[in-house]
Amino acid sequence: MAPLLRLATAGSVDDGKSTLIGRLLLDSKAILEDQLASIEQPVGPDLAALTDGLRAEREQGITIDVAYRYFATPKRKFIIADTPGHVQYTRNMVTGTSTADLVLTLVDARYGVLAQSRRHALIASLLGVSHLVLCVNKMDLVGWSRERFEEVRDEFLRMAARLEIPETTVIPLSALRGDNIVHRSTEMPWYEGAPLLQHLEEVPITTDRNLTDLRLPVQYVIRGANGYRSYAGTMASGVLRRGDEVTVLPSGLTTTVEALHGPGGTDLNVAFPSQAVAVRLTGELDIGRGDLLCQPDNRPTTGHDFDAVICWLTDAGDLTPGAHYRLRHTTRSVRAKVRALDYRLDTDTLHRDVSATALSLNDIGRISIQTHQPLNFDAYRRNRDTGSFILVDEATGSTVAAGMIDDKPLPASNIRWHSSAVTRGGRTSTGGTVWLTGLSASGKSTIATELEHRLVAEGRAVYLLDGDNLRHGLSADLGFSAADRTENVRRVAEVARLFADAGIVAIVSLISPYRTDRDRARHLHEADGLSFAEVYLDAPLRVCEQRDPKGLYARARARELVEFTGIDAPYEPPTDPELTLHPHRATPVELAEQIVTLIGQW
Repeated sequence: MAPLLRLATAGSVDDGKSTLIGRLLLDSKAILEDQLASIEQPVGPDLAALTDGLRAEREQGITIDVAYRYFATPKRKFIIADTPGHVQYTRNMVTGTSTADLVLTLVDARYGVLAQSRRHALIASLLGVSHLVLCVNKMDLVGWSRERFEEVRDEFLRMAARLEIPETTVIPLSALRGDNIVHRSTEMPWYEGAPLLQHLEEVPITTDRNLTDLRLPVQYVIRGANGYRSYAGTMASGVLRRGDEVTVLPSGLTTTVEALHGPGGTDLNVAFPSQAVAVRLTGELDIGRGDLLCQPDNRPTTGHDFDAVICWLTDAGDLTPGAHYRLRHTTRSVRAKVRALDYRLDTDTLHRDVSATALSLNDIGRISIQTHQPLNFDAYRRNRDTGSFILVDEATGSTVAAGMIDDKPLPASNIRWHSSAVTRGGRTSTGGTVWLTGLSASGKSTIATELEHRLVAEGRAVYLLDGDNLRHGLSADLGFSAADRTENVRRVAEVARLFADAGIVAIVSLISPYRTDRDRARHLHEADGLSFAEVYLDAPLRVCEQRDPKGLYARARARELVEFTGIDAPYEPPTDPELTLHPHRATPVELAEQIVTLIGQW
């Protein structure tokens, strides 16, 4: 069965979102002949009409509602949510993006990154979308200019570096003409990347799923004719196998999985996220709707109080501290009180207005919530299902807000950067960061250790930031999901920047599999005028597996480790590193010497 990719479009009005989707449907042969005939115009097909279904949309030439379209290629199935561009329909954009694996953000090449572009990128980040594609549209109207494309790309990436989006890809295209949509454009030979559809077919999303934390909210109790009871629900995260030991919350009782069934009663040996399953457990337990199955040694947070980022969805009234709502979380419904409004977020500037006293339609802000009964929840950035909720007006039954549980402490509003009395020029040495990236067992740590030894012998101030060492302390709380890997790289980059600013050469030895994360580390340094060199250890996977000093590849092949880079998690090689080394063709001493030569000019 072809895998499914859910994607949403975003961007300002008239950036061409509906036209882009229409072009995808047309060029991928996903339009029936009668549909094509209905949109034919004297100057060619009206592509936007394929998605702009409301009469008001067709009259105004804009998208108001969220329009969903389905199409498929031999490699993948797609569900597209075409979301509105107007600021007053921000709530619709939140709705369309809430279940997306990938967001297509369009910008008009003539106008560049606008306020709505920034707003939609922020919403994609808040909603935990792992993949973002910036489509620089209408390149035909700027003469297919490479310089203009790079200006828009760099402006967007500078903004995106402040957000938490693990992967950002930038593609120049013309939706109206079809350039770089399905087929590579002959007008832009300088663009060497894949056209949009190819990228959508190949973008890896299996590693975005949380396979570590078992979370199965019970939705329904099935009483069979044989007297057995099964507990039905949709797998939120983790992996569940027959014979596994599980804990039932909130009771805390532990039992064993006797049987697993899929739709129609089919027998299953294992279940994965998003699968609908029915579980039969050992023993007679009091389990009902709203309970949760998890691993005994890996439980969610249980409590009455948490902080959350919410989007206010109604114009029937504002959110104010002290108000009560019905809170729906997974399969539970409890009464809740808004204890405090921490801030309202300016989605144009990312400024936090701590003086705000209410949230109105389409506002985004952070609040503190207290529930009348305890909930079992995770942070949204770790689990989109057990970390999200909606607020419902108790009187009308209308949904008034969508929320994402936040595990990050609220920064004090009076925190300011304290400048040192010692300038960079006044220090006795010049620093910078050497970032070694490559597959596990490619030789990063060995070469980094040799490099540190060489530089110390030359009298330079240097410190090695090894990935394994950092996970003993700085990143001990992180796992190996895509979001956790991104956070790990962010932390290491911040530490390396401080070392470099202090006149110390920081040697980072880190797999850092995602290109966007490494680019953020580079921008972080270069924005402060600090030297940064990316060194790619280009060792073939077979060579790394043959080395395998920790036995990790063997465990990954045996499925004892999941989300292991190179096996079931992707590694994105650098496109333009300062230095590429081939560890299987030279000794660590020789390779370290090449790096010494590279940074000798610092």
